[in-house]
Amino acid sequence: MQPVANIEGRAIPFGAKNVDTDIIIPAHWLKTITREGLAQGAFETVRAEPGNVFDRPENLGAPILIAGDNFGCGSSREHAAWALLDRCIRAVIAPSFSDIFSSNAFKNGILAVELPQEQIDRLMEVAREHPISIDLDSQIVATPCQDRFAFAIDPFRKHCLSHGLDEIGMTLARDAAISTYERSRAASLPWLDNPRENS
Repeated sequence: MQPVANIEGRAIPFGAKNVDTDIIIPAHWLKTITREGLAQGAFETVRAEPGNVFDRPENLGAPILIAGDNFGCGSSREHAAWALLDRCIRAVIAPSFSDIFSSNAFKNGILAVELPQEQIDRLMEVAREHPISIDLDSQIVATPCQDRFAFAIDPFRKHCLSHGLDEIGMTLARDAAISTYERSRAASLPWLDNPRENS
């Protein structure tokens, strides 16, 4: 997983509330066995509308999405996070998130930033013309217009995102301790490694 430190660039001023996972990635895209190519299906129904914010030239490749309240509600599909990543979105800013989406986003290296609605409204306004930056270390969302909005984040999630640690990475970080335990266990309980020899 790619570490998260500073995310800076265009922010897509979407702003819609109660965006469920079927809007983020429709069900017919779930047949894929790879994470690649899901960007094509991301927000497919929204992007079918002429002049939508996702397909505007200035927003292509934008690393930040600004959304409304209760973003990611609905099903537990992890494909929603995969689709955002495939579309180069590394952070979503919203007043609130579905718990399952927030967890899936975190496990895939997407920063979910919660801010009050009035600050979301301000960012929506600024994002139409200016880039936005998110500093995970200082936990600040900033704009070139001198806006500085502090956000809270669970310390464990912050550590994992900062160091690019997913569940596999966290396990591998304990490799030395796991190896020491395995050697100790093999020495004290050797029959567990060869149960047929002891039957």
